Amino acid sequence: MSKKQFGNRLLEIIVVLLGISFITFGLTYLAPGDPVRTMYAVTGSIPSEEVLEKTRESMGLNKPFLVQYGNWLSGCLSGDFGISYSMNKPVAEVLLDKIWPTLKLAFVSLLFMAVISIPFGILAALKRNKVIDYVIRGSSFLGISIPNFWIGLVLLYVMAVKLRLLSVVSTGNGLERLLLPAVTLAFAMSAKYTRQVRTAILEELNQDYVIGARARGMGEGIILWRHIFPNALLPLITLLGLSLGSLLGGTAVVEVIFSYQGLGNMAVSAIKAYDYPLIQAYVLWIALIYMLINVVVDMSYSYLDPRIRKRS
Repeated sequence: MSKKQFGNRLLEIIVVLLGISFITFGLTYLAPGDPVRTMYAVTGSIPSEEVLEKTRESMGLNKPFLVQYGNWLSGCLSGDFGISYSMNKPVAEVLLDKIWPTLKLAFVSLLFMAVISIPFGILAALKRNKVIDYVIRGSSFLGISIPNFWIGLVLLYVMAVKLRLLSVVSTGNGLERLLLPAVTLAFAMSAKYTRQVRTAILEELNQDYVIGARARGMGEGIILWRHIFPNALLPLITLLGLSLGSLLGGTAVVEVIFSYQGLGNMAVSAIKAYDYPLIQAYVLWIALIYMLINVVVDMSYSYLDPRIRKRS
């Protein structure tokens, strides 16, 4: 990716973020409920109307919409996303606390997915239309069809209730806390990626360079890992980027089931508490992470495929 292309992408990111910030702030502005009352309700106090009005005035909530949006946006540009209504803490601090657990969960899930899907996808492609291929494809179809929340509940029942190998609600910070949520997320992803790996490998097996390599007496293992597999990765990169963006945004259902304190669980709590500053910052985070991952994916294409780099 050239400097001009990178500059254009950066400009696109800025414009899209501004548009998303305006829409998000507008929707929360029009949403029902009184954030000031919600803020006081969390503390358990019931103030008078006079106190409520003074609080709205001190928070700038009695000003026109565009003034409120401008004040909020200028704060965001300086890293100040406001104060969480439900937690009475800076929103930036809350997000930073939740990002690291979500990062760990995302990368452990992707690791489990890769360990499962890559070998099985390659095996299904190499044994095309044989019994093992049908078994793998049937299992992957079943895995795609089963919703994540059902898998999570079954794992929780079997591993924690029946076998008592893990706690129902883990309060640790190690692998025990990550294991069940990561396996739940990896299950559905593995089913999807196994089919994608199989398709990509099959497409490469029919290419002329594979026939030429075999004609030169090159070993099947060398052909597979040095030539076929790197080329098969290219169509999977976009899908991997979307999965990573989804995981880094927090997987709300799975995090709620396992009481995992990540971004998804935080977002659900913020919505229930009408915590508008936290919701707004979360939406901006989702938009930013997806756009940055798209840029990284585009740059990786140029790095992995010399033909794209040459055209650029």
